[in-house]
Amino acid sequence: MLSRYGISFPEPRFYAMGGMPTATIIQILAREHGVTVTDLDAMVREKEQGFLSHLEAVTLVEPVATIAATHRGKLPLAVASGGYRLTITRTLERLGIQHWFDTIVTAEDTPRHKPEPDVFLEAARRLGVNAAGCVVFEDTDIGLEAARRAGMRGIDVRPWTGRR
Repeated sequence: MLSRYGISFPEPRFYAMGGMPTATIIQILAREHGVTVTDLDAMVREKEQGFLSHLEAVTLVEPVATIAATHRGKLPLAVASGGYRLTITRTLERLGIQHWFDTIVTAEDTPRHKPEPDVFLEAARRLGVNAAGCVVFEDTDIGLEAARRAGMRGIDVRPWTGRR
């Protein structure tokens, strides 16, 4: 989608920016490429719709799913994502796990985004738990940095996915 606007987004950069909201990514990349974005909302909608059209390709990270399944109903669980609520909700529904979580915090819920800690701190607040007692399962460097800034223990799941 971005290539039509003269914006390249190589795979390593994609993973490096994982956890950021789509709008933020588009704005950063457009600025770097000297591209003026005239309708950011339309670009975000197009990207999100593109993702949702391939939702059948999304799979669980089995070790993380096993941990969540073991603790659901016993410990408070949250999803804290830089993604948008519709996309996150549909993804969880597709995987059949949306009911496992006590709260879902998305890009719409905090003014600042990863690597800032806000999404994780908001999840802890909604769960009524101390941030220092939280464990975050993350697949990006900026997500792990956000967990660190929140005072939470971060676990890198990339070795479990075959991606480093």
